[in-house]
Amino acid sequence: MTLHEIDAWFRSFLRMGDYAQDPSQNGIQIQNAEPDTKQIQKIAFAVDACEETVSRAARLKADMLFVHHGLFWSREQVITGTHYRRIRAFIEADIALYACHLPLDANEEVGNNYGLARRLGLQNLERFGLWKGMTIGVKGEFPEAADLDEVLRRLFPHGEKPLSVLPFGKKAIKTAAVISGGAGGDVSQAIEQNTDLFITGEIGHEQYHEALENGINLIAGGHYQTETVGVTLAAKKVNRDLGIETVFIDMPTGL
Repeated sequence: MTLHEIDAWFRSFLRMGDYAQDPSQNGIQIQNAEPDTKQIQKIAFAVDACEETVSRAARLKADMLFVHHGLFWSREQVITGTHYRRIRAFIEADIALYACHLPLDANEEVGNNYGLARRLGLQNLERFGLWKGMTIGVKGEFPEAADLDEVLRRLFPHGEKPLSVLPFGKKAIKTAAVISGGAGGDVSQAIEQNTDLFITGEIGHEQYHEALENGINLIAGGHYQTETVGVTLAAKKVNRDLGIETVFIDMPTGL
């Protein structure tokens, strides 16, 4: 498949048009030299577009890098300094850059939030978390009540460490809401819906007392660590459905 054919395939199920308020420029951010003829034979997947991920993709001889956080956001940016070096690396290696931000957070099949919910074993899943008119998270119920230690074991099956855990709610947790990344402020929505546990990537100082005063458990699992899920699931879908070789570029920051 060519770059433009793969773009159409991703758009067919990621529903990028449903997230018009997303600050990311979703889709092809940097094309390759021949987007209508060059066959994409290997795709690298990573959370972030940066010099290191494109360099690793080039060493792996990938034709395309799919990321959650791309290089182009809502405002125009002059191509100088670090921004220039990143773009130059893509062009010199003729690697296309493809970004998918909020649509990848929210997607029911390969999204960060539904992926985390399934990892936790949540049932009766419902969409949750409104941001600028877009619903991007998910909430659900544990089939049996779990304590925080058990939730953390399920959330991080390979022993990763969360940034912080605020054990301010019920010991026996029955309900949880999930929004990956930097959604600490959305704990207020979990409180409004009487949720026992809110899981996100990172929180601010003010969320400590908000969680404490409202009696809710909160896990900040790390922005990066909660957003490796979607790119990993997307890589598996590409390999399974298209037969294209995929590789995940892990950048274990713990953040």
